[in-house]
Amino acid sequence: MNLPPRVRIVEVGPRDGLQNEKVAVDIDTKVELIAQLAEAGLSYIEAGSFVSPKWVPQMAGSDEVFSKLPKNSKTVYAALAPNMQGFERALECDVKEVAVFAAASESFSQKNINCSIAESLDRFKPLAEQALSNKIKVRGYISCVVGCPYEGTVDAETVAMVAKQLLAMGCYEISLGDTIGVGTPASIEQLLERLLQDIPADKLAVHLHDTYGQALANVLISLQMGISVVDSSVAGLGGCPYAKLSNGAAASGNVATEDLVYMLNGLGIEHGVDLKKLIGAGNFISQKLQRINGSKVGIALQ
Repeated sequence: MNLPPRVRIVEVGPRDGLQNEKVAVDIDTKVELIAQLAEAGLSYIEAGSFVSPKWVPQMAGSDEVFSKLPKNSKTVYAALAPNMQGFERALECDVKEVAVFAAASESFSQKNINCSIAESLDRFKPLAEQALSNKIKVRGYISCVVGCPYEGTVDAETVAMVAKQLLAMGCYEISLGDTIGVGTPASIEQLLERLLQDIPADKLAVHLHDTYGQALANVLISLQMGISVVDSSVAGLGGCPYAKLSNGAAASGNVATEDLVYMLNGLGIEHGVDLKKLIGAGNFISQKLQRINGSKVGIALQ
């Protein structure tokens, strides 16, 4: 197999994971979770989101979370900044990296951020300019890259168009989100074959949900195609409140970081994460949320 020698793991549990959990999490618990993840060796952690608490109550207090994080850490503590107001809050908190969210589905864009794809990209341009002028890196996300809960199959050409526009405005990397987890190795391979015609592999990352149990298989095909950055969530936290399945349930969470690390260990791929400490962090937050650990490895190695 043609695999990268090293994978950079982007830990999204404290943001993408927690924001969709029903049990409220206090500031100290969030800070402790982030500290445990950093101690486990995760070098990039999404620590919060500067969105309105009205829309995402679990992300209330992100300002305070960032104020309690170590200032001179080698770990990157990133935040979602969906608009200029959110970016200004991130700037006040001395955040070193922000993420912006677009979608490859018009319906999902309207449901998620109340505007069209084109409007969302126009909204992000001044944000990216401000960020780069303040030496803050910008990471781009694209939701629904293979399937949408409202429109079904998504055209890879649309994903390519959005990705190229995000890169043009200054995003250093585009994370491809299978938001409702409908992707299979075949559809992920097809998507990447199209994107890699125009975009270097080192500009792409994958963000794969495990709704249908396909996430690790989809990660593996992505690695074989040269992708070396993978988003994951400790204890498999999260989901998407806007991504409802046909039975009305919300789409399940991201691939669990513990399961990803176990697979990378088996493949001999470096990642810098201590699995035992990572499992401890997953058990810690699962107990706080009063839920079963969503990581199969976390349960098997307890």
